[in-house]
Amino acid sequence: MAPNGADGFDPDFEGRVLVVANRLPMSIKPKDDGEFEYSISSGGLVSGLKGLGKVVDFKWFGWPGIDIHRNDKDKVRRHLSDNFNAVPIFLSEDLAQKHYNGFSNSILWPLLHRMPEKAGNDTEWAQAYQEVNEIFADNILPYVEDNDMIWVHDYHLLLLPGILRERLKKKRNLKIGFFLHTPFPTEDYFTILPFREEICKSLLLCDVVGFHTNQYAKDFLDSARKVLPGVSRSPNDLHWEGRKVIVHGFPLGIEGDEWRDMLQEEGAKKELAGLKQQFEGQKILLGVDRLDYIKGIPQKILAFDRLMTDHPEWVGKVVLVQLAIPTRAEVEEYRILRREVEHLVGNVNGKHATFKHTPVHYLYRSVKPELLAALYAASDVCVISSIRDGLNLVSYEYAACQEEKKGILMMSNYVGAIKTLPPSSMVTFNPWDTPRFAESMNVALKMSEEERAERHQGIMKVVDTWTSAKWGKAFLETMLTAEVPKNNEMPDRDPLGHPDEPDAERDNVAMEAEEAKKQHKPI
Repeated sequence: MAPNGADGFDPDFEGRVLVVANRLPMSIKPKDDGEFEYSISSGGLVSGLKGLGKVVDFKWFGWPGIDIHRNDKDKVRRHLSDNFNAVPIFLSEDLAQKHYNGFSNSILWPLLHRMPEKAGNDTEWAQAYQEVNEIFADNILPYVEDNDMIWVHDYHLLLLPGILRERLKKKRNLKIGFFLHTPFPTEDYFTILPFREEICKSLLLCDVVGFHTNQYAKDFLDSARKVLPGVSRSPNDLHWEGRKVIVHGFPLGIEGDEWRDMLQEEGAKKELAGLKQQFEGQKILLGVDRLDYIKGIPQKILAFDRLMTDHPEWVGKVVLVQLAIPTRAEVEEYRILRREVEHLVGNVNGKHATFKHTPVHYLYRSVKPELLAALYAASDVCVISSIRDGLNLVSYEYAACQEEKKGILMMSNYVGAIKTLPPSSMVTFNPWDTPRFAESMNVALKMSEEERAERHQGIMKVVDTWTSAKWGKAFLETMLTAEVPKNNEMPDRDPLGHPDEPDAERDNVAMEAEEAKKQHKPI
C-alpha cells in the first residue's frame, strides 16, 4: 500500500508499482562461510528511487550483479524478498557481460551520446541484449496483476516494455512506463542504432516515456516519426496504431537534506577539517566524475593547464582535485581513457609543480559518502566539463553541500542540468574551447562573495524544490492520470511547445568542436 499524506502517492491507487532496472539497488558478495554480504549501492538511479520510496511502496526487479550458483538462488531470492522487497533476475556471467559491457555500453552508450566513433560491433552482443530483455520478461510476468504499474529504467532494457505489453494483453488496466537516464540522440544519430525500429515500437507500447529534459523528449518524438510509418505527434505525445503515448521531460533530483545532514556527522566533519588543513591558503577546483569518455576529464585538465600558463599568479594558490571513479574497466575505450588522463595529470604536475605545491590531486577510486560530502563542502568551484551528459546530479549534490562557502558551479554547455538550473546561477562554457574554458575558471575563482551567494540561492531553489521524491511521484502520477505535468512545475527551460528554441548542444561551434576533437586541440 502506498504511503498517504500531502506528499504521498494517490491513496485511491489500487495496484502496485513494479520497478525494473538492469541492476538491483544492492551489491552482493559471497563470504567465506558460504553466506552472502548485502550492501546498498550508490548511483543516480538508486538515489532517485530511494527518494521515491518516501511516497510509494514498490517492488524492484534486477540482476544481482554476480553469477549466483543454482544451489544458492533460493536463499538469495528469499533474503532479497524479505529484506529489500526485491526480486533477483539471475544471469550467467558470460551473458551478463555481453549484454552489459558488450551491447549496452560498447554500442548503445556511445550512440546515445552521439559518439559513433566509440561504438563497437559484435553479433553475439546483439543476441545477448535481446536474450536478456526476454529473460527479464520471463521473470517479471508471474508477479504482474491487474491494475499494476510497471516502470522500466534505462538503455539496458529498451526492448522490455514492448515484450511485456505483448505478453500481458490479458491484464486489465496495466500501465507501463519507461525512463531513459541518458540523453536521447537526434534523429540522424538515432538511425544508426541497431534495433531502432524495435526500440521505437517497444517505447510506443508504453503509456508514458520520460527523459531528463524536454529536448531529449523532442528528439525522441522526431526520431520515432522518422523511423516508423504511421507515427504522428502533438506537442507532448505520439500517436501510433491507435495508441497515445505521453512523452515528456522529468528531470531527476536529489534529497538535499540528506547531504546537509551528512555534513553534520562526525565522519564528514573530520574529513572536512583535514581537507581545510591540507589546502589552507589555496583555492580548490573540484571534479567528481566517473572515468568515462563523456565526462570531458581530459578537456578539464587541459583547461587547468592553460589557466596556470595564462595566469601564473595562481600557481601555488589553486589546486584541481579530480576524483575519477572507476567504471567499465573491462572495456578497451575506458582503458585508453585512463592512460590518457593519467598522462595529462603527469604533464601538468611536471610543468607547474613546486617542491611545496602539487597542482593536480588525482584519485582513481571510489570514496566514502562522508569524504565526498567533505570534498564538495571544502571546494571553491565545481567543474563539470562533460562533452555529453544526460543530466548530472553532481551539480545538485555540490550545491547542497555549499551552504557555508557558496561555491561556484561551472557547467559545460553539453550537460542536461544546464536546462534545469537557472542560467544566471552557473558559469557556463564550451569544454572544447580551451582558452575560454580556462578563462572561465579564472572568473569563477575571482568571483565576489555577494555574487557567489546570489548564484547559490538560485540553484538551491531548484535543488530543494524538484527532489527525487517529487520526480518519481510526477512520473507515476502521469502514468496514472495520463496527463502531463504543467511545464512550470518542473525546472526545464526547453518546453516542447517551442520546438524551434535554440539548443545549447547545437550552438555555432558544433562543427569546429568536431574538428578540434579529431585533432585534439583547442578551437
